[in-house]
Amino acid sequence: MSLLRDAALAAAFDRGAGRYDRLVALNPGYHAQLRRSARRLALADGGAPRRVLDLGCGTGASTAALAAVFPAAEITGADASSGMLRAARAKPWPSRVRFVHAPAEELGSAGVSGPFDAVFAAYLFRNLADPDAVLRSVRRLLVPGGALAVHEYALGGRRADRLVWSAVCRGVIVPLGTVTGDRALYRHLRRSVAEFDTAPDFAARLARTGFERVRVLPLPGWQTGIAHTFLGRRAAEETGAAR
Repeated sequence: MSLLRDAALAAAFDRGAGRYDRLVALNPGYHAQLRRSARRLALADGGAPRRVLDLGCGTGASTAALAAVFPAAEITGADASSGMLRAARAKPWPSRVRFVHAPAEELGSAGVSGPFDAVFAAYLFRNLADPDAVLRSVRRLLVPGGALAVHEYALGGRRADRLVWSAVCRGVIVPLGTVTGDRALYRHLRRSVAEFDTAPDFAARLARTGFERVRVLPLPGWQTGIAHTFLGRRAAEETGAAR
């Protein structure tokens, strides 16, 4: 998560931070899927990045996946939600992991500076008002040849994918939000996925903002056609700032 479209939604993430880990644990394969995308980033990067940015780290689930897959890397987790970061920082971490309170759109002013060998972003881009601007910023933070992995709910583009997502929302997501008192978060989840890019559209967005070797990899299980790993690289010959 990052700088969200309105202050009320940002506050909803802060309020829901204490329950967030328990709720995502109800999602079958949630942590395994994050590790899968982290391993895909490792393959795209060559397997041994020295510095990794976890953009939109939330309560640290994606950070844990990265720490497991990259056991020697320095990892910076950045998020706009102070509540989510408090939950992340309360967990035990090796000294090579640090967390920074920083919206994705304001990384520089928050002291997050590159270059990074790899960037990981889970469940972030559909929350952003200007995903293109953030992608361009991420590309500037990467070393030439550095890799980006985006782990995101992005419907595959088939009518069946949209129908499955609607059924999951009606049967699970909206009732769960009502029971837990996190209705604003779950209404946002339902709407943000339905309104966000399809997987082909987001791949095209990556290419349009300067990423090369863009790949779209589906995630297995019930999320097939609903969630994907997107991979891209900054051109190896780039030396100046992205434009």
